[in-house]
Amino acid sequence: MLIDTYLPKYDARTYHESRVAADSLTAFAVLRAVNLEQSAIVRMLFAVRTLPARLLAPDRVEARPKETRSFLESMLQMGWVILEEAPGQELVAGTVTQPWVASVRFRGITPAEFVAFEEPAFTKIVWNIAARESDGGAIISTETRVLATSPGARRKFRNYWRVAGPGSKLIRRIALAKVRRELRRMRKSARASTV
Repeated sequence: MLIDTYLPKYDARTYHESRVAADSLTAFAVLRAVNLEQSAIVRMLFAVRTLPARLLAPDRVEARPKETRSFLESMLQMGWVILEEAPGQELVAGTVTQPWVASVRFRGITPAEFVAFEEPAFTKIVWNIAARESDGGAIISTETRVLATSPGARRKFRNYWRVAGPGSKLIRRIALAKVRRELRRMRKSARASTV
């Protein structure tokens, strides 16, 4: 997996997968384009996450655009970068940040800078989406890995993750469920058009 290139060792990892009745290229395309902004739960989780920043520094909080966009586009707009992509198979995005601070800033850096980054008091975070063929269908997955760059950052991240981790995991499960529903809708539509 490409994600191993960027964070082979980590302090925290979450992995979710789902089997779908589609070829891997189609499944990957739908996963890459999944839009979570219509999910009330996801919107609520993001609102809760940004509450400290909105209370402490409302002038520094950027308004979320009204247009809908994919989860990937939202992450890139926040400052994440695509580190590498194998089209139709896997995409890896990454950032350097301090997620425990009230007003989080995501710093996107080049792939080489990301691998070499060791500045204390930060976390390196990678997130991937992937699809692979499996028994007449495909397995779609998403994985997040986090590595703290110092013992103090590791302590702060663990405390933060106890609170934020369940919400992050829920967002990934919602994304996979939405992809499954969209692929089912596409299959029904294709069947209806051939009748």
